[in-house]
Amino acid sequence: MMTNNQHEVVSAEQVKDYLRNHPNFFEKNATLLTEITLPNPHGNGVISLTERQQLAQRDKIRVIEAMMAQMIVHAEENDATSAKVHQLSVKLLNQQSYTALQQLIAETLKLDFAVTDSLIRIWVKPSNSAIVQDPTFTHVSEAFNEWVMSLSQPYCGTKPEILGDLLDSKLQSFAIIPLGTKAADQRPFGILILGAEDKDRFKTGMGTLYLEHIGELVAASLLNHLFALNL
Repeated sequence: MMTNNQHEVVSAEQVKDYLRNHPNFFEKNATLLTEITLPNPHGNGVISLTERQQLAQRDKIRVIEAMMAQMIVHAEENDATSAKVHQLSVKLLNQQSYTALQQLIAETLKLDFAVTDSLIRIWVKPSNSAIVQDPTFTHVSEAFNEWVMSLSQPYCGTKPEILGDLLDSKLQSFAIIPLGTKAADQRPFGILILGAEDKDRFKTGMGTLYLEHIGELVAASLLNHLFALNL
């Protein structure tokens, strides 16, 4: 007759608990490391426990190396974008006319930021009567105005229906940036719309920090002309 001890089965959790509580187990039983064999995760056959641990460590190192390489790529991209934003800010400071300012914004966005087309719309009346007939002051609907006011950050993604025909319908992705000054807690006085033929250029959920910086720079440069004195 078999005893209860002969039927007793040790669970996996009991084995793990035992090894956790006896960290020197394999030091006292070193030969087990070569006697225990496991399936090879990279092919057929079996390997020792020690070899399996080495493979696991190599796999972890490869994953970490890939992550580090990706982080370096992102850091380099961010450095390049930061430099372009800085160059844009310097150029904006040097523009003396409203028309030249708009041309600079459109050209820089296209050449340096992979934007196919861009558009500025402003709904405040400028005190500078010399620019009041400029196309940037073309009327936009109240619904569109209210939608822009509701944005807490730039919109990125496919063309929102409310955008209508403000930009070419062939464009595949859009960034819509409210123009205002965050430091002054200013409500948006206009909008900067960016469109790209690349459907992945502006994607839902993408980071918008640089778009926000561009929006603030453009807003500040426009304000210098909107309320300039006629000399």
